[in-house]
Amino acid sequence: MKNKIIQLLLLICCLPALTGCIREEEYANDPIGNFEQLWKIIDEQYCFLEAKGIDWDAVHEKYRKLVVPTMSNDDLFDLLSQMLYTLKDGHVNLSSAKRTSFYDEWYQGYDWNYREDILYQTYLGSASSGYYTAAGLKYKIFDNNIGYIRYESFSAGVGNGNLDEVLLYLSPCNGLIIDVRDNGGGNLTNSTRIAARFTNQKTLTGYIQHKTGPGHNDFSQMEPIYLEPSNSIRWQKKVVILTNRRCYSATNDFVNAMRSIEDTEIIQLGDRTGGGSGLPFSSELPNGWSIRFSASPHFDKNKQPLEEGIAPDVAINMSKEDQLENKDTLIEKAFEILNE
Repeated sequence: MKNKIIQLLLLICCLPALTGCIREEEYANDPIGNFEQLWKIIDEQYCFLEAKGIDWDAVHEKYRKLVVPTMSNDDLFDLLSQMLYTLKDGHVNLSSAKRTSFYDEWYQGYDWNYREDILYQTYLGSASSGYYTAAGLKYKIFDNNIGYIRYESFSAGVGNGNLDEVLLYLSPCNGLIIDVRDNGGGNLTNSTRIAARFTNQKTLTGYIQHKTGPGHNDFSQMEPIYLEPSNSIRWQKKVVILTNRRCYSATNDFVNAMRSIEDTEIIQLGDRTGGGSGLPFSSELPNGWSIRFSASPHFDKNKQPLEEGIAPDVAINMSKEDQLENKDTLIEKAFEILNE
C-alpha cells in the first residue's frame, strides 16, 4: 500500500513538468518551427488583425515559402521581422539576445513639429537658471505669465509630491502648456496620476476589451475606464497640450484622458498623435526569442478606436520661417490661445 501511495505521488509531481514539455515542444526549435509558432501567436492573440483588415493567412502563405531549414539566425530574424512589419504596429517587437525589431513608419513622413534646440535656446534656457526639474517634469513660468511643463517620457516616474510642488508653483499663471511632443510612452500609472490633477469629477475616458479566444473577433464586452480626480492640488484653468506624431502608447492614453475631461478647458494643439492603444503582451518562441504585441484594444469615451492616433483640436505645423527665427510655432500659438 505504501509503495502505491509513493508511486501515485511521483506521478502527480511529474504531471506539470510533462505538460510544460508538451507545450514547449509544440513546434520544433528550427526555422520552420519558430516561424509557425510566431505566426500562430499573432493569429490567435494579436488584437488588431480584423480592425486593420489584415489577411494573416495570406501573410503566412507569402512568408512560409521563404523559410529555409538551413537559414541562419540573422536571416530568420530579418524574415520574421519583415512579416511582423505588415501589422504596422509600434508595439510589435521581436527580440533576440542580439537585437530587437521595431516598426517606426507610424511617424515617418510626418512633419517633426519639435526642435529641442529651439526649445532650450529660446524658451527654457539652462537647467541652472532657466527652468526647474521635478522627477520627470521640467517646468517654468514664462514672462507672459503662462506656465509650461515638459514631460519627455512616461517612463520617468512622477509622484504626487512632485505634482503638488509643480502645480503650486505654477498656480499664479493664466494658463498652462503641457508639452508631450516626442514622448514615446511608458507607464500608464504616470499618465493617470497626472491627468487626475485636471478634473474635479469621476470621468469616463474610454473602454477596453480583452481577447477571450483564438478567433480574430473573440473579445470580451467593452469595459469602461474611469479617471478619478486627485485628492490633492488640481489645476482649474485653461490647458493647451502640444502633440506631434511621435506621441505614442501611454502618451496617446494621456491625451485621450485629458480630452475626455469636461470641467477644465483642455485643447490639443499640433499634429495627430502616433496611436498605439493596444496594451502590450509578451510571449516566447522555441528558440528563446521574445515577441511583444498588442493584445487588448482601447477605445475613447465614444467607443471609437484610438490605435491610429488622436487628431488635434488645432492642427498646426512648425513653419520654416519661425524656425529660421528660432521660434517654436506651436508654443507661440499656445501663447495666443491662452492669452485670449
